[in-house]
Amino acid sequence: MYIRLRGAYALLFLLLLLPFIIIAQKPAQQHSNPDTTESNTINKARINGLLIGGGLAYAGSMTGLYHLWFKNYPQSSFHFINDNHEWLQMDKAGHATSSYYIGLLGNEALRWAGFNNKKAAWYGGSMGFAYLTVIEILDGFSAGWGASSGDLIANSLGSAAFISQQLIWEEQRILMKWSFHMTGYAKYRPDLLGRSFTERALKDYNGQTIWLSANIRSFLKNERRFPGWLNIAFGYGAEGMIGANSNPAFHNDEPVPGFDRYRQFYISPDIDLTRIRTKSPLLNKTLKTFGFLKIPLPALEFSSKGVKFHPLYF
Repeated sequence: MYIRLRGAYALLFLLLLLPFIIIAQKPAQQHSNPDTTESNTINKARINGLLIGGGLAYAGSMTGLYHLWFKNYPQSSFHFINDNHEWLQMDKAGHATSSYYIGLLGNEALRWAGFNNKKAAWYGGSMGFAYLTVIEILDGFSAGWGASSGDLIANSLGSAAFISQQLIWEEQRILMKWSFHMTGYAKYRPDLLGRSFTERALKDYNGQTIWLSANIRSFLKNERRFPGWLNIAFGYGAEGMIGANSNPAFHNDEPVPGFDRYRQFYISPDIDLTRIRTKSPLLNKTLKTFGFLKIPLPALEFSSKGVKFHPLYF
């Protein structure tokens, strides 16, 4: 259950930062060379605002996490655990995605404050790894859990996915995205997989899909006739999981059906909301804010159960 809480707190941190980042958002296509003008464009007032706002968000989320979870459980010396086999690695995919988007927000904030692309990519893009590593350290001192090397690797991969693209292309041509649909598994373990829609969206890995959504036109040299908002997305999911490592035969003295645990791979068209431009600045910022969501569209699913076509998949 604690894995879910960590994911919820990563999401909480994003939401706490969101008011500062919405102000800071710039168009996705901006390829002037700010690296040579940084000293003339850094805005100290904006930097101070980001330091204060980000510091308050960080302190508030960490304080809440400690009091709501760690404070009530015994502590131990720092130690690692191996949880790499849990949830068919869906939790690791979630860690990478959280790290990626905290890094994206950090980069946007520093660019808004006047940092050049290289420094904003390195400093801002590393924020996700730094934030989630602190949570991992707290885990390591908890007697009931431990720090996870798999989580640290996933966090670093998420940050690396953002930083590398920003340094090479000065834009994100391949976005990490998330989608969720309700499943029938949560009713067998509502304490673990959630009861309400919000809880299940955070806790039920059976309904989550993590995507790599690639913008097609950005890879086509000098091709301007191709829609700039059209992406091709490759997704990863898993089903049949009502336990982290294996499925229990009984829960609360009630029998549980014997579900097969299996991985799913998807391919689907997608819409990159961050590349859509309208005449409304507010609408443009709103589209960019929700750019982490995979748009519901037809998809092909590949798994050990065969190939399945979904007319509309989210």
